[in-house]
Amino acid sequence: MNVRKFTRADASMERSPGQQAGVFVGNLIDERHGGPITIGFGRYEPGQSLSETMVVDDVMVILEGRLSVETEAGTITAGPGEIVYMPKGEAVTIRSHEEGAVTAYVTYPHWRSAHE
Repeated sequence: MNVRKFTRADASMERSPGQQAGVFVGNLIDERHGGPITIGFGRYEPGQSLSETMVVDDVMVILEGRLSVETEAGTITAGPGEIVYMPKGEAVTIRSHEEGAVTAYVTYPHWRSAHE
């Protein structure tokens, strides 16, 4: 694989697997490309909630809007330019605020294969 650059327009967004919420993901690099990580963009519609136990290590960079991530230890809120790390095994609830949110993410290993 060569060095590549991506924009949000490169991502084909789809509803986050197994969820009914207005949460969408668009992988740009994943297991199909031979690398060890998945990278992509995420989009959260306003007022959405997604609960899951992390099956991979996940790094989320907030590009627009705000998200709150709730765990047993408490809640953190992040906005543009901030990074949230969610370790494998952590039970989280991710909530978007009234403006929704756009994120970039990196997971290790690939999140799609880990959910199968």
